[in-house]
Amino acid sequence: MRYASVIVDLKVSQTDRSFDYEIPHEWRGIIKPGMRVVVPFGSRKLQGFVVEVKDESAVKKVKAIDELLDPTPVLNEELLKLGEWLTESTLCFKITAFQAMLPSALKANYQKELLIHKDRSYEHLHPDIQTLFQKNKKLDLNKACKSPYFHVIQKEIEAGNLEVQYVVKQKTNKRTIKQIKAIASKKELQAFLSKLPKQANKQKRILQFFIENDDPIPLKKLLEEVQCTVSSVKTLIDKKMLLEEEVEVYRDPYEKEHFEKTNPLPLTNEQTKAIQPILASLEKEQHDVFLMYGVTGSGKTEIYLQAIEEVLKKGKEAIVLVPEISLTPQMVQRFKGRFGSKVAVLHSGLSTGEKYDEWRKIDRGEVKLVVGARSAIFAPFQNIGIIIIDEEHETSYKQEENPRYHAREVAIYRGKYHSCPVVLGSATPTLESYARAQKGVYNLLTLTERVNKRPLPTVEIVDMREELRKGNRTMFSESLYTKLKNRLENGEQAVLFLNKRGYSSFVMCRDCGFVISCPHCDISLTYHRFDEKLKCHYCGYEEMMPPHCPDCKSKYIRFFGTGTQRVEEEIAKVLPEARVIRMDNDTTSRKGAHEKLLKSFGRKEADILLGTQMIAKGLDFQDVTLVGVLTADTMLHLPDFRASEKTFQLLTQVSGRAGRHTLPGEVVIQTYVPEHYSIQLAQRHDYALFFQKEMYIRKLHHYPPYYYLVLITVSHQEVTKALSTAEHISLFMKKRLSDKAQILGPVSSPIPRINDRYRYQCMIKYKRESSLYESLKAILKHYQQEMNQTDLTISIDLNPLMLM
Repeated sequence: MRYASVIVDLKVSQTDRSFDYEIPHEWRGIIKPGMRVVVPFGSRKLQGFVVEVKDESAVKKVKAIDELLDPTPVLNEELLKLGEWLTESTLCFKITAFQAMLPSALKANYQKELLIHKDRSYEHLHPDIQTLFQKNKKLDLNKACKSPYFHVIQKEIEAGNLEVQYVVKQKTNKRTIKQIKAIASKKELQAFLSKLPKQANKQKRILQFFIENDDPIPLKKLLEEVQCTVSSVKTLIDKKMLLEEEVEVYRDPYEKEHFEKTNPLPLTNEQTKAIQPILASLEKEQHDVFLMYGVTGSGKTEIYLQAIEEVLKKGKEAIVLVPEISLTPQMVQRFKGRFGSKVAVLHSGLSTGEKYDEWRKIDRGEVKLVVGARSAIFAPFQNIGIIIIDEEHETSYKQEENPRYHAREVAIYRGKYHSCPVVLGSATPTLESYARAQKGVYNLLTLTERVNKRPLPTVEIVDMREELRKGNRTMFSESLYTKLKNRLENGEQAVLFLNKRGYSSFVMCRDCGFVISCPHCDISLTYHRFDEKLKCHYCGYEEMMPPHCPDCKSKYIRFFGTGTQRVEEEIAKVLPEARVIRMDNDTTSRKGAHEKLLKSFGRKEADILLGTQMIAKGLDFQDVTLVGVLTADTMLHLPDFRASEKTFQLLTQVSGRAGRHTLPGEVVIQTYVPEHYSIQLAQRHDYALFFQKEMYIRKLHHYPPYYYLVLITVSHQEVTKALSTAEHISLFMKKRLSDKAQILGPVSSPIPRINDRYRYQCMIKYKRESSLYESLKAILKHYQQEMNQTDLTISIDLNPLMLM
């Protein structure tokens, strides 16, 4: 093959296609689709992805590929096709789609080195390659590519004898340790041992160890096991009895953890009934989408584990997605305890190096199961047997920047490609998913009871308006206070949840009513008691808390709203004996802090776990018998048609943390709108009626799942420019789409200005519009030059989850 079609790293519509390059003679038959290369483009050199290799090119003057970045493809055939699909379905650039599938270590600036694989030795190598490694432990890959033996090097890589190390600046050097092995035979070791003087006890112990053991051993472990010193080992290395070598070890974020092996649990009748269609689908190797709707604590995870076991028995691989917020040590324990070293874990808490090592384990086929957050859906497996998305209703499965994909849609695409089942699990499925299950597009599996017939917690709604009338001005209703006190007396634990979404602690002057806002965004600054600062959560601006009102100079400037720190202080006042663990952004910002706090709570080192969204899901503590929701209704007031649905989901999920074991659970929901149907139905755990009621409202107002949505957001530093562009786009879409489509706006965004940029939105509601995608592409193409040369930004979100 003489030519390669390459997608280059330039995010403009004119270059969003493949360009042909000649493959230099020495790389013919070596370059394959999915490899990254460096190519000349105009006067510069760019990285690109090879998408095709071919014998002929329609282009007369073709430049040659300059550099080869990978000896083997980083994107397999399926992921290349997936990249094409993402480009079409999210209207992003091809290069953006390809880059989204790789770990950040492969997106950074890097050097590449060739070295002998950690499980192979020098003797395994082809004689021609042995000469290259005689003087060097590592070779520069760029130089190796230009050597006459590169075709042999490639075969050695494919055979697993050689590997490429991407040395990323600062973060992703491979981790190595010193390892000791015997190079003399056991006979020679014995002979040397017998000649040693009596006082050389440490050397004798070392030699005896290697006479009895064949395997190499890390130096640190050898020193511990044999109770010797480094100098004794060095002496034997000098005498050519032993050899010291640097070997690579994976960074294991869980290396200090001990995961107790667990065995499958007997399934209840409901669980058995739910798993059977999944197993049948696995057996037939056919693609089906299952929606597993099961109340909290109904044993969905055990079904996942047993289905995965069947998949692994068949020699296939599995992907399990869980929301970032649920990736707790408890969740990891469940999968690692059952499947041990076959599991890779991917989430944002890992360092770049740890993510890179986990990705390489997947790419090399060293693991069979990936448990991770959203981006784990792109795990480079070749033979997927099942994809599971737990808590499928979570909005974090949708990426909010390009490519704006939803992990559920990617999972279904990959499920079709591999002819395997996709399981979506939730106690509160999205209306869209449940409606598809009702129509038979998805297969509905229902779990109505908790395991061991444990009752769902009893839920009490407290009207905080009544509490105020009674003169109770604390954050805790009388009922919640009494129940908390009762838990402390009984040695049980409680979880207090503060719903902060859509709610902030703002600063206001009590004399003149002045609210301190961000100078760059149209939103109030949030008060952080931790460092006495006011911060903008949109652009990052911060300033110190002023002692006087900036407007009227009054000293009566106070913060309003309830933060976790303030709740903690209030608990200390009313329940001084209570030990509290607080979990919020301030206390969990350091690596590992999240796990540390949860483990401490699990060991009963605290009576109350207080936190925000991060404690609403995935927690399972046997002594938690009370959940208190302090601010149930803050989300109801957001300008979002899903506000009621999100409130119902959150209340149901957080209620599910109570009474998951032998002790019964209670939930207290404090609210100022107790009559709202989302709160009333969450109290009754009545998803079916909530679905019915909410669907009626959605139909009335033409919202999903009855209609699809597109949100077009225009932003610019000049308000007139942003508005006029949004008006032109709205008029253009009205001309191109049918009368059945509704084009709303332009209107100012709910947050009209962020980071000194004015924002306007147009919303399109439609059912079937054949020319929609082409029209949206035409908009991006029309404004492309302006977007490159000026400060204009146009973002198009198909099926948006965030309307702010």
